Amino acid sequence: MPSLIDETVFGEPSRGLGLVYLCGALLLAGQQGYYVIVEGATPFYAELLLSAGMALSGIAESLPKPRRRAAGVLRLTALVVVVSMLVILLVTPELLID
Repeated sequence: MPSLIDETVFGEPSRGLGLVYLCGALLLAGQQGYYVIVEGATPFYAELLLSAGMALSGIAESLPKPRRRAAGVLRLTALVVVVSMLVILLVTPELLID
């Protein structure tokens, strides 16, 4: 009997969800670029990490169905990126905010 984690992490990729993640990552990166280049603001590194996590998830969901293991590795990497961002925000927020 397969476990819930095995079904969730190493399940078949979903093309529609991958498109949503990739568009979200592009939107966040574009917003960050606009504020840094046009407005002259300092970069908000938490948003860049969130964008990287979404891009990794989008790439994982865009892989063909036989590449389930590679999609699972990319999903786990995206999860590590987002969780590490949250840990850094809780422990030393000045690393990401300033």
